[in-house]
Amino acid sequence: MYNFKKTFFTAFILLIPVLLHSQTSADSSRVLKEVVLKTKPYQEVIPVQSLSGVLLENLSAHNVADALRYFAGTQIKDYGGVGGLKTVDVRNMGTHHVGVFYDGIQLGNAQNGVTDLGKYSLDDMESLTMYNGQKSEIFQSAKDFSAASTIYLRTKRPVFSGSKKSNLLVRYKTMSIDYHDPSLRWEQKLSDDVSMSVSSEFIKSNGQYKFRYKRKNQDGSTAYDTTATRWNSDIQALRFESGLYGKINNGSWDAKVYYYDSERGAPGAIVENKFKDGFRQFDKNLFTQAFLTKDVSDKYKFQIRGKYAYDYTHYIARDTTQVLGEPVTEGAQSDDSYYQQEVYFSAVNMYSILENWDVSLSTDLQYNKLNATRRGIQTQFSFPQRYTALFSLASSYRYDGFKVLGSVVGTRVIEEVRYNAKPPNKTEFTPALFLGYTPFKQYDFNLRAFAKRIFRMPTFNDLYYTMIGSSTLRPEYMNQYDVGFTYNLPFKESFLDRLSIQADAYYTNTKDKIVAAPTGNLFRWMMTNIGQVRGKGIETVLNAAAHIDQVNLTANLTYTYSESRDFTKFVGLEISSYGDQIPYTPWHSGSAILNAGYKTWNFNYSFIYVGKRYNGNVNNIKVNEVQPWYTHDLAVQKSFLFSKYKLNTAVEVNNTFNQQYEVIYNYPMPGRTFKFIISIEL
Repeated sequence: MYNFKKTFFTAFILLIPVLLHSQTSADSSRVLKEVVLKTKPYQEVIPVQSLSGVLLENLSAHNVADALRYFAGTQIKDYGGVGGLKTVDVRNMGTHHVGVFYDGIQLGNAQNGVTDLGKYSLDDMESLTMYNGQKSEIFQSAKDFSAASTIYLRTKRPVFSGSKKSNLLVRYKTMSIDYHDPSLRWEQKLSDDVSMSVSSEFIKSNGQYKFRYKRKNQDGSTAYDTTATRWNSDIQALRFESGLYGKINNGSWDAKVYYYDSERGAPGAIVENKFKDGFRQFDKNLFTQAFLTKDVSDKYKFQIRGKYAYDYTHYIARDTTQVLGEPVTEGAQSDDSYYQQEVYFSAVNMYSILENWDVSLSTDLQYNKLNATRRGIQTQFSFPQRYTALFSLASSYRYDGFKVLGSVVGTRVIEEVRYNAKPPNKTEFTPALFLGYTPFKQYDFNLRAFAKRIFRMPTFNDLYYTMIGSSTLRPEYMNQYDVGFTYNLPFKESFLDRLSIQADAYYTNTKDKIVAAPTGNLFRWMMTNIGQVRGKGIETVLNAAAHIDQVNLTANLTYTYSESRDFTKFVGLEISSYGDQIPYTPWHSGSAILNAGYKTWNFNYSFIYVGKRYNGNVNNIKVNEVQPWYTHDLAVQKSFLFSKYKLNTAVEVNNTFNQQYEVIYNYPMPGRTFKFIISIEL
């Protein structure tokens, strides 16, 4: 593996003189629009939460996964460690039902269906937005319509003030766990209609942190109580992305290249007094994508999107921890390499029949291919290929405070495999209906309701993974229902500038849930469609803004009550966990973000609470309980202006009270850490 550090710093040193030379003498301060976690006005008939602008900039979060914790109804599964896997689950419907879109195009993984959000930095992120169901518009791809919940990651677009033609941001972060993170972002105005951006980041950390490991026996006596160090949690990663942004007559376009290369350790579970187990993972992820939209006339507009992605994953599981960069030694249990390719194209057409009545037709085509090199495994790999066609027909109608949005998605999936039985080709139609109503014109009070049916195809791992996959699996089906309201209270001549309240109640029902069931040999499991899960819950979001003289205050509070129970039967028989809460589903969770800004100072406090839940063992019994956890984070930021330069400094304290906690059972999280950030804008 090549030397990341040498490559990054060579490029870093060579670029800075060129970029400094390109600066103009105009004021270089970049103005960030302050957009906070919020509920949008009436046109959003679908529950939506957003983080952007100053609030996102000052949030004590390391990556996208950390920031998403502050959304009501989301659960982040974090397996610990700086480079550990981080996935998102919305309303306990499962990670596979969450569509994550990066600048408008979905991030895919046909192998396991999971998007590792720990790979995506917040440095270049303009906004994070989450919708339950789908966006409140019909001018979108069929992929957008087909997900149960959607998360949109929107990166920053170049903004130039006055006569400036270049922007440069150089940033360095370090933490008290031997963490180093230099990065830069360069924006260049190429013409009045075209601009570009180049961004790069290098992360290196040994990832070691102290934790307390404490376990009790069933009789309440202490089984373990010790302090240890988390090993095999190192990471060395390089991210590079570049974008072109253009304007055309009544339209716009953009193109992006993204590359991520990492070697990281993923620490294993701490069981049987073992503290150094885990695996190593090498990733190379490359994708390039483009987008074009144009208003052809007052009534008709279209957009097209395209993407090519190549993902390489080298996975090594072993009994002993390897040092970063060293070759694998004896004790390796598996040494597998996987190669994924994806080609995607989307075309969207929208026509306005009347001023208040629109209709759209979207067509998506996608191709996925998976190859593998698996050492020591004699079973032939299937080398699957999947062809997916999605078609969506949608319409929206608005009349006197009432809005209705309906859609139907048709999906056709065809697969080809080399060695298995006939794969599960599938044709399916899934409808959705969304209603919004404003009963009082004089008040910004909006009611909403929706019903949506979703299905997901089994992943390549579900179908073809050795000793686990089953080519007879059926798709997983889910019905989702929601009712809620948003109330934006107006304030005039008051210290309180804004107050909005959002509340939703929901119900979900999953059938043919894909689960892993044991066979006669506990080392061999079988994927099957026998599960049924029913869920219900309440989500609330409160957003407020106020000012006291020159001090600007914002507050964002969320609370979620969630119940998701397993009603699985095996051949008509109830199992012992029938009616139990599914693993890692807390009944109560919530978050708070409090921010105060005064001139060039900014103070931020954030809090996350996750209540009692049960681990991945079968039953909801005392020994399987996972205790509640909560963290307090503090951040102080100060800006300094020097002529045409702007210097930003920040100090953050994460997990301020050093709570020892686990998101996933037997995967301890870091205690108190200090983070220092310095950046220069030119």
